[in-house]
Amino acid sequence: MSDGYIANGAEPWKFPQSDDLPSIEVKFKTDLGHHEEKFMPYLRDEKLVRPWALPGTPGLEHRIGGLEKQNITGNVSYEPENHQLMVKIRQEKVDKIAEYIPEQKIDQGPEKGKVLVLGWGSTYGAIKSAVTEILAEGHEVAHAHLRYVRPFPRNLGQILRNYEKVLIPEINNGQLIKIIRDVYFVDAKGYNKIMGIPITKTELVSVLKEMCEK
Repeated sequence: MSDGYIANGAEPWKFPQSDDLPSIEVKFKTDLGHHEEKFMPYLRDEKLVRPWALPGTPGLEHRIGGLEKQNITGNVSYEPENHQLMVKIRQEKVDKIAEYIPEQKIDQGPEKGKVLVLGWGSTYGAIKSAVTEILAEGHEVAHAHLRYVRPFPRNLGQILRNYEKVLIPEINNGQLIKIIRDVYFVDAKGYNKIMGIPITKTELVSVLKEMCEK
């Protein structure tokens, strides 16, 4: 997704030093297990992770390269059925990431209510300010801001269903809203601004008051 204001804005950003980044440990497979007769490079565990063996490791020789491989064996495959299976497995692997990212939280407002404002990116400040003002007037409005979009947090669907209406402000022509509607079958409403300038608190307050009164 693209955020128009981020694309047209600028701010200082401290470049991280490589020595300060956490190390990534890679565990390579070095030999066959007790119950293995032959190395199967595409045999996955419960997390859909397959073993990594350095090319040329005795007893663990296998094919590498860009050609698609057969499930389990790792042999080069041109079968349409295998291609479909591998695409589905790769998607399932991405979906499983939701088990390891934080659950979505409500930034402010009630856990259930009239309207949920769902945001991402540079709309955070405007949404927070608008919802703060609306809450002070006694309306049941909440704000949640996404930090993970592929996959979404595993509890996002339940959160969306806790509100009568969902508003998604975006500084584009409506990208997140299409995905939310497709994945969760929620009749979310969009507020889109494509001028290269941010959405203001005043704009959102007006929209939210209108939604609360309907």
